[in-house]
Amino acid sequence: MTMLVSWIGIDTHGPTSAYIAADSRISWNMTNKFDFGKKVFASKKYPEILGYAGDVLFPSIVLEQIIELIDADVLLSKEMTCDSKNKIIFEKICSSMSKYPHLCIGNDVQIIHLSRDTNVNGYPTFYHYKLTWNKRSGFRKKQISIPTTSGLLCVLGSGKNEFEDKYSFYQKGVNSNTSRNVFQCFTDTLDNITDPYCGGAPQLVGLIRKPLTAGINFGIVSKGKRYFLGMEIPRSSHFNNIEWRNELFELCDGETKKIKVGAAHQPNPNI
Repeated sequence: MTMLVSWIGIDTHGPTSAYIAADSRISWNMTNKFDFGKKVFASKKYPEILGYAGDVLFPSIVLEQIIELIDADVLLSKEMTCDSKNKIIFEKICSSMSKYPHLCIGNDVQIIHLSRDTNVNGYPTFYHYKLTWNKRSGFRKKQISIPTTSGLLCVLGSGKNEFEDKYSFYQKGVNSNTSRNVFQCFTDTLDNITDPYCGGAPQLVGLIRKPLTAGINFGIVSKGKRYFLGMEIPRSSHFNNIEWRNELFELCDGETKKIKVGAAHQPNPNI
């Protein structure tokens, strides 16, 4: 059923980064589960990231297709505004849903989309959109406002209440209103969650402010193991072809699994 969160990082010049994190568990019932499911997506050519909660099969198929269409340059163009890009992406999702057997969807569908404009002069703008669907009311679309300080944007899934309870405590600490505060709360909640439908390793995608950059798929060092989009990475891999973060949101070396030399330490004062 998922625990999925999105958040924004902001400095004195405005938004610097945006992220979506999710757990990796897919559940059929209380006992049948798979802890290696992909729930977040990042374009390799455009500043677009997506994630989902609720029903698994439909969004996991369609979002993967949409990312492939984006990266093939057949769905979006560099000149489009974020609103235009989102309109195309969400219309594609809605069109696919119209052809999908609704009786095969056991839960609602919740999809979030984070985008950055392509302005190369000055500081770019970030946008956040949410699309929900259920059998009773159909599709509903909402644009989520970007705040003026770093912090949480959206929480979805069955793990929502447990995360929000812990986050209210985290926001009283010294790391309040920071990116690391959200991610540390997320990993802490996932480590101690009572919801049997949430589990597996954290997975993370993001956008940064730097012009002409695309979405980023991050590797995660969790409990001494390496994961990429929910899948454990074998020892023989070329680890440092991707960027790695640990459960504290520290920049890590994929080979050693330790914080990179010169990277900032970000201890969690709440555990």
